[in-house]
Amino acid sequence: MSKGVEWALHTLLNLDVVGGGPVGSAQLAEAHGLSPSYLNKQLQLLARAELVVSVPGPRGGFRLAKPLEAITLLDVVEAIEGGTELFHCTEIRCGGKIGELSPPPTGRCAVNAAMRRAEEAWHQALAAQSLAGIRTELTASPLVRQVVRSALN
Repeated sequence: MSKGVEWALHTLLNLDVVGGGPVGSAQLAEAHGLSPSYLNKQLQLLARAELVVSVPGPRGGFRLAKPLEAITLLDVVEAIEGGTELFHCTEIRCGGKIGELSPPPTGRCAVNAAMRRAEEAWHQALAAQSLAGIRTELTASPLVRQVVRSALN
């Protein structure tokens, strides 16, 4: 998974802490010492996924498109990484000496099947956790809110 997922998660949480936005992409990047151009790409992906809204104008920026309760970890991962599968079976079981000595494969590759089950479980776990749950952990200390608001105001 790319660092863009982490950047996107923190950005969404930060937008919530400051009241939903709008906050400029440069300001969001500076708050964590991130590359403004790279973070802006992540924000554009979040906007396409309708997780944030771009607000034009001199006081514009990005704001949350919906409450954190309605945004799951899976929503963010899919927005940034796309819906691609993590494991790609290339049927190596059919190659080399093992492939030559084995009868033609029948049925699905057992490794592929196991990886698909694991990936499905991972997707279900991501879909079961909203950003609101992370916010609860993150903002348990009033200091976190104060620091984020100071950095973004």
